[in-house]
Amino acid sequence: MFTRILLLAASVMLSAGAAHAADVDASAAEALAKKSGCLKCHAIDKKRDGPAFKETAAKYKGKSDGVDKVTKQITTNPKIKVDGVEETHDALKSKDAKEIRNVVDWILSR
Repeated sequence: MFTRILLLAASVMLSAGAAHAADVDASAAEALAKKSGCLKCHAIDKKRDGPAFKETAAKYKGKSDGVDKVTKQITTNPKIKVDGVEETHDALKSKDAKEIRNVVDWILSR
């Protein structure tokens, strides 16, 4: 009985995650990321000057603050180190909350 309840709970959680991932407009997110220069330093699956989006998604998987952390990183121009040199991380070229959230969800769904 306990196993059935556990499987049901896991199924519900996976379904919710899949439904949320389906809400991502991947082409719009990628277009905004390109326009904003994100893909100069980041790639989906390999490290460049910045971490791969798959690495970022893995880092925040299952963490309640993942969306907030990624949103802050791409909207607030924080200081970062690239090859030991401190520089300002460029912000996403949008102030629209829906567009920003779409990019965040896209990154975290990689």
